[in-house]
Amino acid sequence: MSNAAAGIAPSDISTIEDLRKFVHATLCSKENLVSDQFKMVERELTKSGRHCGIQFTIHGPRQVRLSAVWAADRNLLYFYDTSGVRYLKVPLRKRFATITAA
Repeated sequence: MSNAAAGIAPSDISTIEDLRKFVHATLCSKENLVSDQFKMVERELTKSGRHCGIQFTIHGPRQVRLSAVWAADRNLLYFYDTSGVRYLKVPLRKRFATITAA
């Protein structure tokens, strides 16, 4: 999948900041949201006290809620639409040196 809005392709994601930009642009493009008008929130996911991923969420107008989950162990991004249905799975080529949710 190419994401011109973010100016970054999944194969070019090599930092957490690249990941944030890609996820934000991809979620906004799903519902045609203007990306600078909707902030994305992040939540660190843990399992047995260990970091296992990050959940990204955008709250849009009219109770629109879009989300994505980065599964660190599989290095995959899962994107969910407003109904909670997964519509996209993106494998990432590079693993991140630092894992920190903002």
